[in-house]
Amino acid sequence: MGQKVNPISFRLQVHKNWDSRWFAGKKDFAKWLAEDIRIRELIEKKFASRPTINRIEIERSANLITVTIHTAKAGVVIGRGGAGVTELKTQIEKLASLPVRINIEEVKRPELAAKLVAENIARQLERRINFRRATKMAALNTMNAGAKGIRIQVAGRLNNAEMARREKIIEGSVPLHTLRADIDFHSTRATLPGAGIVGVKVWIYKGERTDR
Repeated sequence: MGQKVNPISFRLQVHKNWDSRWFAGKKDFAKWLAEDIRIRELIEKKFASRPTINRIEIERSANLITVTIHTAKAGVVIGRGGAGVTELKTQIEKLASLPVRINIEEVKRPELAAKLVAENIARQLERRINFRRATKMAALNTMNAGAKGIRIQVAGRLNNAEMARREKIIEGSVPLHTLRADIDFHSTRATLPGAGIVGVKVWIYKGERTDR
């Protein structure tokens, strides 16, 4: 039996951190958790047409919620003259119980972000691009960007086949059991007309961390 664990949660407090950082008592915990989920869904839905959002971090203090958006295309999120951020802040404040501050941080190398790579492959599959071509190109771009290894797995009715199957491609090394290994992971799904859902998982190994 396979004992599988998310590579990011496996490394929490070794060199990874939570995307939501706050402490709440019993009275507020469920409310704040539901708020965080709604905020994330709002941001993801707003920019769902193209894979630009890598991470959304939410921090709460006594009188402020700080939302940090890590994006590959900061200009798309900020909008012309900052109009995009202002509109987003207004929408988030309707969901939140405290005033909101939004920070935008640009992802310098989107090829090394597992979420962006996985969503890019999923969008290609939805455009009927051959899965082997999509995964090989993504792996090549990631390795050229400086990754030590990448593993991509797609599962479902690939190329409209009658039977579902699982295919994977591995370049370099991806040491899943080494806690020092800096591994980024994301799973997403592509919805194909006539072929149902195809799952996409991406692991990217960026080297060993020596700072902890």
